[in-house]
Amino acid sequence: MAAIEPELDKQAVLIAHEKTYHAFAVLLRWAMLGLASVISALTVWFATPGGFWGGLVVFILVWAAGYYGMVHREEQQSLDPWAPGRKGIL
Repeated sequence: MAAIEPELDKQAVLIAHEKTYHAFAVLLRWAMLGLASVISALTVWFATPGGFWGGLVVFILVWAAGYYGMVHREEQQSLDPWAPGRKGIL
């Protein structure tokens, strides 16, 4: 059976898939950071005597640590799979 798509179209589909996966991975990282921050803050707020202010401090600390970790990783290795000099997946 003959190929339905020419080779160039297959490459374009692969690139579009990589870019979509990259966007999903970035969105997922930010969503996980937000959930970790909110869950930690709510736990301190309602399950400990720390109250609202303790929860707010925990939220800021968890968010800052996660943000630093993501930005530091991005500086070491770009999340863009098509960046020159990028090393493997991990």
